[in-house]
Amino acid sequence: MHWFASLALRCAPDPPVFAASALFLLLTLSALAQPSPRASDGPVAIQIRARPIAQLLPADPQRVRFGALTYRGGIELTSTHREFGGLSAIRVEADGARFLAVTDKGHWLRGRIVYQGTRPVGIAEAEMAPVLGPDGMPLAARGWYDTESLAIDGGMAFLGIERVNRIVRLNVGRDGLAARAEPIATPPGIATLPNNKGLECLDHVPKRLPLAGTLIAISERALDEAGNIRGFLIGGATSGEFSVKRIGDFDISDCAVTPAGELFLLERSFSRVAGVGMRIRRVPLTAVRPGAVIDGSALIEADMNYQIDNMEGLSVNRASDGRLVLTLISDDNFSIIQRTLLLQFTLEE
Repeated sequence: MHWFASLALRCAPDPPVFAASALFLLLTLSALAQPSPRASDGPVAIQIRARPIAQLLPADPQRVRFGALTYRGGIELTSTHREFGGLSAIRVEADGARFLAVTDKGHWLRGRIVYQGTRPVGIAEAEMAPVLGPDGMPLAARGWYDTESLAIDGGMAFLGIERVNRIVRLNVGRDGLAARAEPIATPPGIATLPNNKGLECLDHVPKRLPLAGTLIAISERALDEAGNIRGFLIGGATSGEFSVKRIGDFDISDCAVTPAGELFLLERSFSRVAGVGMRIRRVPLTAVRPGAVIDGSALIEADMNYQIDNMEGLSVNRASDGRLVLTLISDDNFSIIQRTLLLQFTLEE
């Protein structure tokens, strides 16, 4: 827990309610804050400090197994760079080290995860740059911010923009962080999503898997008539709309397609009393089809007793030993009482 939240817990007469209420206030203020776009000067190298998170559950420091996942390690990230923070999506490359991430205020972050053995210990070669629009100016300058979801298909990146319910494509393989966004055609239903509960999950299904060539897009909490979360299949052989069964007060915050043909759903809950929660569900890709209501078993579920925060980004890759690695990133909302965390797990298959 961040030191400010710890202080609040010690000083308040009803500590859990006070701390959660403070977090709620900061989340609200951050959501209302407007980005401050300016002309791009290209990528800027930044320094990121990393503090290790040795135990996921401080009350049981020896425990590393949580549901179907084993905790590999984690780091808390800080930087003096003014645009650092608000990380809402991440994609880790096949080497398990290099990554591309995006902030909800329309900035790229790329770098390399440094390891000691299998444990992440730092970030190297980090640089940031604004996401550019079609005119070469920062995407946020046209009001297209809340860049919340990220998919990669080879050298092509796709970004979901929650505030305007659009998806853009950028050729980062050719142009790097100077790539310019081009809007893509999307199903009509995406334009009807609430502008602050829009696309939080976006991933591309690779070849040799069910739904190959399809973009899977799921809203944060745009509900269908049955109260389930709306999702979309874009392109590929089968396009259409589907739903994710909503369980409890959890919303979708990201997703990732695994090499084994599963869809992992990262979910987040928040209340002023309980604070933040996190859950990851797994769904076979064969169950994802137009008209379906998908559901799946939980790999892990965690609350504020764990070293989590506002977990918003999920990526998967195969380690050199063949095990599936899950990398999670949190969005600190540029708040002094929240943290940017990078956590990693391996799936016990």
